[in-house]
Amino acid sequence: MSLRDSSLKSLRPDVITGTVKTEMSSVEYFQNSVLRPIIKFQNDLLIAVFLNYCNTYKNVFFDLSVEKKIMYIDTAIVKNTAFRNSLKDLIIGLFSVEEYSQYVENASALNKRMTGIIKERLISHVQLLSEARPTA
Repeated sequence: MSLRDSSLKSLRPDVITGTVKTEMSSVEYFQNSVLRPIIKFQNDLLIAVFLNYCNTYKNVFFDLSVEKKIMYIDTAIVKNTAFRNSLKDLIIGLFSVEEYSQYVENASALNKRMTGIIKERLISHVQLLSEARPTA
């Protein structure tokens, strides 16, 4: 294992992912052992990137109801390909070389899981995001 790979893995937080079962698919195992710890590690950066996205689009997010904020987050990630890809890049950049090889084999399924976890993480921080309204 290269110095880069071992350094990256040592940075990741321990995430309680439940019992690892023998019948767990390789995609599910990758999600729980790689994606979740990296996404948790990148949490503050993901929030900052989303707030910058909101600022770029005239801060309309901050005037929405909670339900519409959730829809806004979903729409931003699902419909804005450039934004979605930048979020994925924040995660993929912290893969080891071996993990990247595994990712490439199942990129489509893992991308769906990755964006779903990121979306749920941002939604769970709606209150925090609402309080982070930039001052003009």
